[in-house]
Amino acid sequence: MTSAALGTQLDRLAGRRVCVAGLGITGQSVIEVLAGQGAVLAAVDSRDDAERRQIAAGLERGGVEVRLGPAHMGPEAVVPTGTDLVITSPGLRPDTPLLARAVAAGVEVIGDVELAWRLRPVLADGSRQQWLAITGTNGKTTTVRMLAAMLAAAGHRSLAAGNVGTPILDAVTNPQPYPVVAVELSSFQLYWSSTIMPLAAVVLNIAAHHLDWHDDIESYVAAKSKIYAPRTIAVCNGDDPRTVAMAAAAASVGRRVAFRLGPPGADELGVADGWLTDRAFGVGAARLAPASAVRPQAPHNVADALAAAALVRAYGDAPEAVSGGLAAFQPEPHRIADAGAIGGVAYVDDSKASNPAAAAASISAFGSVVWIAGGLCRATDADLDDLVAAARPRLRAAVLLGADRARFARSLARHAPDVQVFEVADTDTGVMDLVVAQAARVAQPGDTVLLAPAAQSFDMFRDYPARGDAFAAAVARLAASPGGPGRRSPRPQP
Repeated sequence: MTSAALGTQLDRLAGRRVCVAGLGITGQSVIEVLAGQGAVLAAVDSRDDAERRQIAAGLERGGVEVRLGPAHMGPEAVVPTGTDLVITSPGLRPDTPLLARAVAAGVEVIGDVELAWRLRPVLADGSRQQWLAITGTNGKTTTVRMLAAMLAAAGHRSLAAGNVGTPILDAVTNPQPYPVVAVELSSFQLYWSSTIMPLAAVVLNIAAHHLDWHDDIESYVAAKSKIYAPRTIAVCNGDDPRTVAMAAAAASVGRRVAFRLGPPGADELGVADGWLTDRAFGVGAARLAPASAVRPQAPHNVADALAAAALVRAYGDAPEAVSGGLAAFQPEPHRIADAGAIGGVAYVDDSKASNPAAAAASISAFGSVVWIAGGLCRATDADLDDLVAAARPRLRAAVLLGADRARFARSLARHAPDVQVFEVADTDTGVMDLVVAQAARVAQPGDTVLLAPAAQSFDMFRDYPARGDAFAAAVARLAASPGGPGRRSPRPQP
């Protein structure tokens, strides 16, 4: 798209008074796109520290009015005079006083994804850029990257964007427009959206998550359901009743399609005779790729591949796009990543499995597991109980760490009383050596020592990659040590 064409799209904002709520990465991206395009800009952020003041100074030199400090987001917050559009960072809750007051005053509040949708480029043939959209509790990043690889294999100029990869505003304002974009959308982003209408969209799965933001599962589902827009091809997970119900309840969708891990029925994709198979798009049953081509090999990754395949087939691409994309796909780190093998025991890093649903899917991929779990757990006790009850037949032992390890221990005592449980109380940087040493001591040849914490990392680690890196490094040190798995004596608690 030429700069003139982009300017045509942005002209609709000329003269409008726009308030940008939040000066993190998203807010700065929004301001960068709108600055100099004729909008009268104000920016508000609850932080008033050296970093924000530096950002504010640069914005004020460009004519942006900036308000910093808790008072501008808290109970005394006031929407800047004359504002007729607020663009919020996705992490801000709906009850943030500034946003609530804007809504009450009849001022439209949207997020950066909604803004990006409205600014999609006009292509040479006069059509608008198409989105293939993905949401769900777990598996979004894997699926969107699989989809991007499939689109590339089909010869499309495309990319992964949204909550992963390229920022969505960059994807729609690129001087050379992308005809189609694989878009990952979070529940926060969807909540602040109103007109997004993807060509095709999938909800991968639903489990209780982000309830500190949405308050309850019903609100979370309602936000996710926005992805099923009028005329959108609605793809659901036939093995997940919640997503099936969401697709069924969606009004005016273009078509409903399901994927499942078993043989597909009519209007479904699934696995038949070891092949990813499509009975939804085209005539008859089309073989897309061997299920063995999915990496890493795990049932939930096969489901992600089927979801991506449904979207690329909805876009009109041939089966070869699926097989070519899976061959080119490079798995992200810390998602069922091989961390090595010692004495016939495999060590697997799935640090990204930071909620019970993700951990359950991870454990189900292995036969006999020494489970490393714990951290900062946002799930309910009922969710943990369901996880442990489902995982029980596969558990050799559990090694627990982190702030909420006692909650895991109680669930294990209730639902897997015969499983050995070890708690490691240390919180220093060497804790993973103790955890891995204990896991190695109880593991037997053929077992998998699996880091699938079912909890967030922030109590002990910077983020989930740092946690996974610590695990992999501890495994490497164990493998290199002269004493082998029994070299250290951790300090387990009963």
